Amino acid sequence: MSPPSSAPPLSLTLILAATPSLGIGKAGTLPWPQLRKEMGYFKRVTMRVPPRTDAPERENGRKRVNTVVMGRKTWDSIPERFRPLEGRLNVVVTRKPEAFPSAKKKGAVEGPIVVGSVTEAVERLQALNAQAVNADGEGEEDRQGQPEVERVFVIGGATIYDAALKLSQTDRVLLTKIENEFECDTFFSVELDKDETWKRSSREGLEEFTGEKVEAVEEKGVRFEFGMYERVKGKGR
Repeated sequence: MSPPSSAPPLSLTLILAATPSLGIGKAGTLPWPQLRKEMGYFKRVTMRVPPRTDAPERENGRKRVNTVVMGRKTWDSIPERFRPLEGRLNVVVTRKPEAFPSAKKKGAVEGPIVVGSVTEAVERLQALNAQAVNADGEGEEDRQGQPEVERVFVIGGATIYDAALKLSQTDRVLLTKIENEFECDTFFSVELDKDETWKRSSREGLEEFTGEKVEAVEEKGVRFEFGMYERVKGKGR
């Protein structure tokens, strides 16, 4: 029997939309009209698992999935028929995991996993990957039962974003800039263009990471643009 292997460390990507004043929410929901193109972008990006070119041998019959990490309020804001979000492992962060009601599971992938902090979420996901790696010597059925987490997306709300920004594992922010102003009561805490910790990526870099062709969009009278920021090496909180 071969000795246990360690899984590569996971990195976190925040994904959000914000107004010029960094507003991201109003009364527990989005303050702007429902933007199908923005919602479609969010779904495709958070579901798309990139092809593995660095270590294709690690695939080995395992299902590779992305993860979405969210706070309890964000979970509650998703219509019940749409949660857990399909095709992604859902992780819910709540101060009282023991009080979280049992959720209907769509399958082995979606979950949700319920944890008490973003740090615990990362630890749980890292442990899942370690289990998947160490299942390599087992039969095909066992390997397929051990999904491997590829990308981890933090999807809100503000408190969860703040907690994730403090972690060294967070190295990327996907920001949809809503050009119109809307009344908000919840805000993102970092002005990325003015924070030396972050640098805006090129369009080519954004398209390579997301797998999307991006351009400025207008829908329902609302203009918005997709962007990506990466943490500057050596900078952190």
